[in-house]
Amino acid sequence: MSENTVKTQSFKKTIVLTESAIMLALSAALFTVSEFIPWPAWIQGGGVSLFASVPLIVLSYRRGVKYALPAAFLLSVFELVMGLSNFAWVKGPVSYVMVALFDYILAFSSFGLGGMFRRCKGNVTIQLVAGCIITNLIRFVCHFISGVTVWSEYTQNNGGFTNFDSLIHGINKASLLYSVTYNGGYMLPETIIAVIGCVAIGIFLKKELIKFIPQNEE
Repeated sequence: MSENTVKTQSFKKTIVLTESAIMLALSAALFTVSEFIPWPAWIQGGGVSLFASVPLIVLSYRRGVKYALPAAFLLSVFELVMGLSNFAWVKGPVSYVMVALFDYILAFSSFGLGGMFRRCKGNVTIQLVAGCIITNLIRFVCHFISGVTVWSEYTQNNGGFTNFDSLIHGINKASLLYSVTYNGGYMLPETIIAVIGCVAIGIFLKKELIKFIPQNEE
């Protein structure tokens, strides 16, 4: 491999990493700004954001999961730090782990999968929207798991679980209904808003979305 080739590849990776950083910063900024919008309040965490997931979903479609997933993971860490006050509602090591994983790390890292249909044949907007819906569905499932195990039982169990058996045995019809209602209450409008953003980008910025798809993802 020639020196020029190495320099070219290094430059391209720098450009991609820069784009990833910009999209990450934009997503984090949108999540932060959205907290100042007078949406309905969810006492135990969660809420509607203004297109906050769209930048990373677009990044995933443009550049692939390889670059978008690490950026989405960093977003999850940022959201975890910003949401540390929510841990005051729960007690016990198992509860802390469940909340950290399912309400933050896994939930927000899912945005990195938004470009899963980028190499499929078909309408670009539909592919982008499909990725958006699936990633937000994954996020909802993560919050649902946390809600049905930890959050729905915190009042009865003082928010503390010392082992997984006590956590799992707390699941019942009431906790299932609670988690679906609570998390669905903000994830449904969140998904609708994100879909609107993806539709607009798919229609007006189609060329920018597909610009890098023919390139090999190393």
